[in-house]
Formats: sequence, structure tokens, C-alpha cells
Amino acid sequence: MEDLTPLHESERTARIGVIGCADIAVRRALPAIRQSPFHLVAVASRSREKAAGVAASFDCKAVEGYERLLELPDIDAVYIPLPNSEHAEWARRALDAGKHVLIEKPAVPGAETARELVALAEERGLLVMENFAFLRHPQHALAQTLLADGAIGQLRAFNGVFGIPPTDPQGIKYQAELGGGALWEVGCYPVRAAQAYLGGSPQVLGAGLEFDAELGVDVSGVALLRSDDGVTANCSFGLSHSYRSTYDLWGTEGRLTLEWAFTPAREARPVLWLQQKDRETRIAAPASDQFLGVFNAFHDAVRDPAARPAHHHDLVQQAELMARIRAHAAGRGDSVGARA
Repeated sequence: MEDLTPLHESERTARIGVIGCADIAVRRALPAIRQSPFHLVAVASRSREKAAGVAASFDCKAVEGYERLLELPDIDAVYIPLPNSEHAEWARRALDAGKHVLIEKPAVPGAETARELVALAEERGLLVMENFAFLRHPQHALAQTLLADGAIGQLRAFNGVFGIPPTDPQGIKYQAELGGGALWEVGCYPVRAAQAYLGGSPQVLGAGLEFDAELGVDVSGVALLRSDDGVTANCSFGLSHSYRSTYDLWGTEGRLTLEWAFTPAREARPVLWLQQKDRETRIAAPASDQFLGVFNAFHDAVRDPAARPAHHHDLVQQAELMARIRAHAAGRGDSVGARA
């Protein structure tokens, strides 16, 4: 019989359940979990039929109702790919139930909520982590190495763009009450990437959101950030654009461009272009499943408490910056959103 005693870090494989059967979970997360160190125990849906269909595809238990999944004693951690508006509630419930938590991006819309979740996790000796899968792709580590090696000199500016074409207006990304809108759906990507290069807590110099009155959500936007040492970041995003998923690093001696920065396919080899004076170098990054990278990192931090503070810091810092961007776009200035 399988051992159902609580997890002792570094002693055995952690066991995970999934709260919700969102498309991103079925297409990318669940296949990655099956390849990761985690043992996939169960998937939950509000619909018994939906849970059963997904569970059958991934050889795990089907659970009707999210709360029932949290009651299972043989689960150490949960992944939450629910609509944005439900992240905070189910993360709290999971932490209260003694489960480590991975929340699909954006984790929560308010900085205070992020701080509360981290405080709760730390009080219970648990991990709460935000899933920005793109950061786990090796192309970004390659870019960081090139920058550190002086390939483009001193970094002076970051420019990130993520846009996707319009889809069904009834979809979750267009529902304000579910936390939809361009800033949350796609804007969080270049903002998070910018933080990886600017460091600290960047100042919001400007921000704007374009709202669609009929849809009731923002459909495009831009944010201009600045680090303490003067590096700027321009982050553009939208839900009414041709597909574009890129960022570039502009330095004193060159420029580095990542062509497919945020959502590369598992089998793809994203290209980095290094421009130095009159020379241009094409660098192909290795193919990689960035979702597998996430679940590997999540499992490592579940087993190793020393790895958790960095994830907690990143979650709070991202929530604070996103709140300041939204406050600035609403005309309330950079400081108001930090207290949201």
C-alpha cells in the first residue's frame, strides 16, 4: 500500500493534485507533471464528468469539487490554473489545508494579497509560487550569461512585447469579473521579464491601458519602467494584435534579441540574435519544455525549505509592480498601487 504519511522534505517524491481543468493545465501542465519528479495523484473539477475525462488521460484520480481534493491526505502540493479571480481564495484554502501551492500567472492582482499569502505560507512552513513558465526556458539563462560576459556592454534598456490576436469575446480573458484584460493576460510577461534584468523594485515612469467599452476590459497597454541605476524598460502588450512574443536588451556595445521569448513550443529551438557593431550572430537555444522546468523547480522548493524565500520574494515583487502599473494607468500615480 502507498505511504500516505505527510511529506518529509528530501525523503521521497512529492505528490501533487491539480485544482481545475483549464486548457493550459491539460495542454502543458499535466504532461509536464507526468515527466517531473512529482507523483500526480488527482485532478479536480466542479464537473465530475470533466474531471473523469481529464483524469483518464493522465492516469490519476478524478475528484468532483476543489475542496474535496484539498481533503485528500495523499497530496502534498497543488497546482491552481483557475481564472485569475479565484487564485487567492483557493491558494489560501490550500495553504490552510497544509498543501504547497503553485499558482498560474498572474498569481493575484493585489500586492497586499500577495503579502498575506506569503505570510500564511511561511507561518505554516509551506511554499507558494507563481508560475511564469517562460523563465524556466534555457534561452533566458543564455541571455543572462551573454549579458554578464559583456556581449552587449552595459545594459541601458529593455524592450518587451507580447501580443496575441483577438479570440472568442466570451472567453475568460475578456471577462472583467474573472480577472481578464490585457495587463493580466499578456502584460505580466514582459513586466516579469523586465524585472529579471532591472532588479529591485523598478519605478513606474508611465503606464496606459486601452479599454474596450463593449468588452469591459483593457485590450492593450504599455508600461515604462526605470531601475535605480537608470536602466529603462518599455513593456507593450495587447489582445488585439498579430502574435508577437519578444524582448531585446540594448547595451552600450550591442543588442541582444530573443525572438520567441514567452511561449515557445516544446520542440522549438528559439533564436537569439546578437548584434555587435557590424556583426550579427544567430544563436539557437536548445529545445526545452519550460513547464517541465517549472514543476522541477517547484518540486525542488517543496523538498528544500531554503529555496522557498526567493519564490516568495518574486511573487510579492511582481504583484507590487503590477499594482503600481495599474494604479499609474488609472491616474493614481506610482505609490498608490504599492498599497493595493
